[in-house]
Amino acid sequence: MGADTLLVAHLLYRSRLAPRPVAVLGLVGGPLIFASATAVLFGAYDRLSLWGSPAALPVFAWELALATWLTVKGFRSQAGTRRGEVGAVASVCLQ
Repeated sequence: MGADTLLVAHLLYRSRLAPRPVAVLGLVGGPLIFASATAVLFGAYDRLSLWGSPAALPVFAWELALATWLTVKGFRSQAGTRRGEVGAVASVCLQ
């Protein structure tokens, strides 16, 4: 738990398919929720406790912001591509 958040947030940050602040929420929340899950695993506190709630808030905000962004706007169409790159790839694929 948390590793998937970190991976998806990193990919969104690098590819610019979603706004950077949304990806940063995932980059902050992923390690926090991973550390919290590890603490629960070793018995530092219960799974549903007051101590685990602050670690879950950035991930909750990230999931809410990403879902809202994708529902309203979708992915950015030209994110991560250089000018002319799309046309060059399309012409190679058609040959």
